[in-house]
Amino acid sequence: MVGTPIGNLGDITLRALETFKSSDFVACEDTRHTLQLLNHFEIKKPLISCRAQNELSAAAKIIKLLEEGKNVAYASDAGTPGISDPGAVLADAVRKAGYRVIPIPGVSALTALVSVAGTGGKTIIFEGFLSPSPGKRRKRLKELLLTEEAFILYESPFRILKLLSDLADIEGMRRIVVGRELTKLHEEIIEGSAKELFTNFQKRDILKGEFAVFVSGIKKSQL
Repeated sequence: MVGTPIGNLGDITLRALETFKSSDFVACEDTRHTLQLLNHFEIKKPLISCRAQNELSAAAKIIKLLEEGKNVAYASDAGTPGISDPGAVLADAVRKAGYRVIPIPGVSALTALVSVAGTGGKTIIFEGFLSPSPGKRRKRLKELLLTEEAFILYESPFRILKLLSDLADIEGMRRIVVGRELTKLHEEIIEGSAKELFTNFQKRDILKGEFAVFVSGIKKSQL
């Protein structure tokens, strides 16, 4: 299970490159995306599509290759497999079939944002993408805010304003840090209250890129 860059190709690890080179096949979420990554590093390997829609059937094909003595590397489009990306079903199926599942650590938007957020405490809840349903999204946000722990969300450019609007409405003074296009050319990291960041992004004509949102926890008094 190979972690890959979320934007800047310079974040690829030597171990990830060696794993791709030494594998007989590379399974991936999107063959076109992974082909570009491998071509950049001049690596040529046969590719196997293994995305959320076909992960079970793809896992069966991969297990068959393992039975034949082949080595298979798996990479999702960006970041670490299984973190809001396909990979968990494959890892479970392969392990249950009796084969080793080896992590090749890499970057993820989750750890990248936490490293610059400046606070977090002992507990950080990773929620990933919330439901696109307004009612379900607000309900889950209220539950997360009530825990008083820090949490991380992912969001698309199409729904980021709705998310920030809900946060501003439910608990407008909670401190948040928004990472947009992390590690990429137009990377932006901005912090403030939920109300301040909603106002900031609401004024923008165009919202592009992928977003990670760190919502700070509330420090509990020592008893």
